[in-house]
Amino acid sequence: MRILLLCSSFNGLTQRAWLELRRAGHDVSVELAVSQEAMVEAAELAKPDLIICPFLKERVPDGLWRAYRTVIIHPGPPGDRGPSSLDWAIADAEPEWGVTALQAVEEMDAGPIWGFRTFPMPAEPPRKSALYNGPVADAAVELVAEVAAKASEASFVPEPLDYRSPDVRGRLRRAMRHSDREFAWEEPTQDIVRRVRAADGAPGGRARLCDLPVRVFDVYRGPELEGTPGQVAARREGAVLVHTGDGTVWVGHLRLEKEGAIKLPAAMALGELVAQVPKRSGYSEITYDRSEGVGVVSFDFYNGAMSTDQCRRLASALRYAVAQDTRVLVVRGGEVFSNGIHLNVIDAARHPELEAWMNINAINAVCREIAACTTQLVVASIGGNAGAGGVMMGLGADRVIIRESVVLNPHYRTMGLFGSELWTYTLPRRVGAERARRLTQDALPIGAAEAVECGLADRALSGSRLDFERRVLEYAERLAADPGYDRLLAGRRSVREVDERRKPLDAYRAEELAEMSRDMFDDRSGFREARRAFVHKVKAQATPEHLARHRELSGASAPSDTGASHM
Repeated sequence: MRILLLCSSFNGLTQRAWLELRRAGHDVSVELAVSQEAMVEAAELAKPDLIICPFLKERVPDGLWRAYRTVIIHPGPPGDRGPSSLDWAIADAEPEWGVTALQAVEEMDAGPIWGFRTFPMPAEPPRKSALYNGPVADAAVELVAEVAAKASEASFVPEPLDYRSPDVRGRLRRAMRHSDREFAWEEPTQDIVRRVRAADGAPGGRARLCDLPVRVFDVYRGPELEGTPGQVAARREGAVLVHTGDGTVWVGHLRLEKEGAIKLPAAMALGELVAQVPKRSGYSEITYDRSEGVGVVSFDFYNGAMSTDQCRRLASALRYAVAQDTRVLVVRGGEVFSNGIHLNVIDAARHPELEAWMNINAINAVCREIAACTTQLVVASIGGNAGAGGVMMGLGADRVIIRESVVLNPHYRTMGLFGSELWTYTLPRRVGAERARRLTQDALPIGAAEAVECGLADRALSGSRLDFERRVLEYAERLAADPGYDRLLAGRRSVREVDERRKPLDAYRAEELAEMSRDMFDDRSGFREARRAFVHKVKAQATPEHLARHRELSGASAPSDTGASHM
């Protein structure tokens, strides 16, 4: 079937839908909704049997849904309508939520229903981004496959939206206003956490801190300390601890309410205002746990971005873990495994090029600890999406275990970088030189199944995030107890020795950095503009040519890609 995906951006959910449909054998093309005219033209060129909108903020043009079957994937249960569905679901502590596939009609979110999924909401308020990228995305991908299957049935007719039906439990809700996102530090910690998480990662909770208007993101409950609400009590690893009405809350990220401000680690955003605030334990992005045979270094960096400081701390944690007497080391990422260097911190630096250079060197040190370890077997646990250097970071492990829902983007091209993280060693070693070239040049996402098929990963596991981590740990424990462990470790050591004699890791690193210096300092491939477009959320002006197959096949041209559509 010929399917056109219309989307506001080629985000993680859209990528999963694209991968799922292609794997099912459909001919899939993508068009970004940069304008009504672009959407209409895309349909005229693609002549699709079906249009699916997995993530679309814009209204579908009348001429489009009247001429083609067009299905919207809405992040709410049947009957739910409005642009702030997930925000309200979290803010109102809904016990259950869902996703609905509905046909586009004149009235938004009111069309007949093709299918739906429901799921329980966690008791602890989830971050909106975590809810969207987790259970919402899982349900949406199932629905996309279901919609494609139903579209091939000539007898299928979607169910009209009927609020008398017991399945239709949603309702029309207005868009959230600024006032709905405001809070005062005098409120209970629980209320603050819920309000902020309902707006995370955008647009953030609204408050004042250090007498500045700020947007608040990435919050966690802190200890029950007495103090004046709104006063910063401590700082640690870029976060600040703020007194609330009944305790404290750790704030990981802030954005100042001023023109051109970007989201940054909270302590960096506040700068000198908190420079003298004491440091305190109780908050850490990196942890180490061990059993008799297995050590686990866990890291969870907001949105998977890894700054110079975070990379240095992670490299230190890995050095500590490698020095222990465990037999297997598990390197476990967070909600997002890793997206490589921290573009926001780089862009906000006084000398962005120098900060980028320090950042790439710091993440290279992390990659070296993983790739050069010969005293333990190393297992990379990739339970969340990864991109660019974040993909390459895990490839130095002996075993790469990936969750089935994960999407990988093993390329740097759209950001105008050659890339480092020892990828010129680890990627060809896993997938071969030709496939490595295609992965980095095609700049397309790949799913877990394809990653295993091509050798990028060794095993894909299903289940929830917690189930995945439990199963990876069980696998590591079996590996540590394997009667053939000594032979496996000797094999790793032998391969590393042979590879090092053939070409040292430092040589790969030096060659990559020579290329990166031209990208970062000479800006040979547009890194500066691509970075700024990403950081400041500049809307794409055209669909990248490698996604818009309908234009390629028709010979039609599109406006040049500005580089602003990076994920």
